[in-house]
Amino acid sequence: MSDGRVARDLVVHGRVQGVFFRDSCRRQARSAGVDGWVANAADGTVRAHLEGPPDAVDQLTAWARRGPRSAQVERVDVREVEPDGSSGFEVR
Repeated sequence: MSDGRVARDLVVHGRVQGVFFRDSCRRQARSAGVDGWVANAADGTVRAHLEGPPDAVDQLTAWARRGPRSAQVERVDVREVEPDGSSGFEVR
């Protein structure tokens, strides 16, 4: 933990590509005050790096377990990591 910030890397499994998961995640992150990024992976998962205040990162992690309405999230692998100083939130 650095300056009260925490960071997590997520791998979201299920029907999560082609359902506006990344754009919805970006909007949720900006609303919650979470920095980082979200990207589609070649294996059909969505990967994300979330960084910010613990409550905000918890909120976005909980959202990722549901995703947008058209997604079907099967599971989310979560790994606690060191904050890397991310600023803003981008779709990759």
